Amino acid sequence: MSAEPSRFTPRDPDFETRGRASYARQTFMSTLGAELGRVEPGEVEIVMPVAPHICQQHGFVHAGAISAIVDTACGFAAMTLMAKGAGVLTTEFKINLMSPGRGERLIAVGRVIRPGAKLMVTLGECFAEAGGERKLIAMMTATMMVMDTLGIVD
Repeated sequence: MSAEPSRFTPRDPDFETRGRASYARQTFMSTLGAELGRVEPGEVEIVMPVAPHICQQHGFVHAGAISAIVDTACGFAAMTLMAKGAGVLTTEFKINLMSPGRGERLIAVGRVIRPGAKLMVTLGECFAEAGGERKLIAMMTATMMVMDTLGIVD
């Protein structure tokens, strides 16, 4: 991912606080041991240590765990650009698993490509990190729906 400043302006000045509070309610992410890292307008990072409880029978991180953290990074990246009171739901995604998930930790980065009023298109990448070096292991394209959170806590 590039280190260039975000080209997006958030609609909610408290996007990071709101996003972190919402993420804290993600019980599945805590089950995986995944933590929310960097949160910027249109871009979010999630870090997950590699641990036995998220691995498949060959010792690699299960594709479901990889998909979950990349999908979540994409969704929260979209949420950073939504108005206060709006929530996010994934409507579709496609993931390419390019290399086994192994190393010390996985880093999922979600980035908004097109912020729409009702649908947001995102790109997600997952890197395996070992010895301070990163390797791209998965890529995702995902579409996120902006939803009114009537009765739903965001």
